[in-house]
Amino acid sequence: MKRAPNRGWPSTIVGIILLALMLLPVYWMVNASLQPTGNTLGGGWFPAHPDFSGYATALRDQGRNFVTSLVVALGSVTLSLGLAAPAAYALARFPIRGTRLVLLGILMTQMVPSIVVANALYSAYDDLGLLNSYLGLILADSTAGVPFAIIIMRSFMQSIPREIIEAARVDGAGRLRVFRAVVLPMSANALITAALFTFLFAWSDLLFALTLTTTETVRPVTVGIFQYIGAQTDQWNAVMATAVLASAPAAVLLVVAQRYVAAGATSGSLK
Repeated sequence: MKRAPNRGWPSTIVGIILLALMLLPVYWMVNASLQPTGNTLGGGWFPAHPDFSGYATALRDQGRNFVTSLVVALGSVTLSLGLAAPAAYALARFPIRGTRLVLLGILMTQMVPSIVVANALYSAYDDLGLLNSYLGLILADSTAGVPFAIIIMRSFMQSIPREIIEAARVDGAGRLRVFRAVVLPMSANALITAALFTFLFAWSDLLFALTLTTTETVRPVTVGIFQYIGAQTDQWNAVMATAVLASAPAAVLLVVAQRYVAAGATSGSLK
């Protein structure tokens, strides 16, 4: 077998330079959040004397918005997985007519522009009284999470050996118990992958949050940052501190769950 060519230090140096360029905006965001109040252009490349007043201001002004985003994101994950897991199992294992058409419909929902969905939801929510509500935002964000979760979990559940399911049925387990006690534990990687991306969809959503909320009662942090920029242009350290705090949950989840994501995203393609 031929060995892979050793590209050596030049490729490593190029990779480091490209990585540094991609991470430069993140570094500048953190650096600006630690500068004193004022124009960030006047700050240095390194915070020699870190000032955490921006974080205190961000938590004071945006703390409620962080809680709102967390509630909406966790609610969207719960609803999406609760609907997608049994749907994916049925599409993967049950001999249902029209499975291909159902999958085509699920894929087509991913192609609809979000602004079209947001406008339609606004009219429906206005009639149903769901504007400015946690439930309304959870349902709206789940429109992106449910189809994605179904596609990910169906591919994974198809790769589960049929013999394992048949052995559980022979032991007397019903379909529901097989799904709960056998299929779901074996699909943990796919569940974590779907949950992570659904959380990120909801956490980073701006369009639905901006369209379906008109008061400060329920306001996700993305809308808070959007409006904060206009109101706090003289306190860029607070604006950047808010952005750092809003990015932290996504970064931590990606680092912690990366091995599960890799397994969940690739296992369904191997049988």
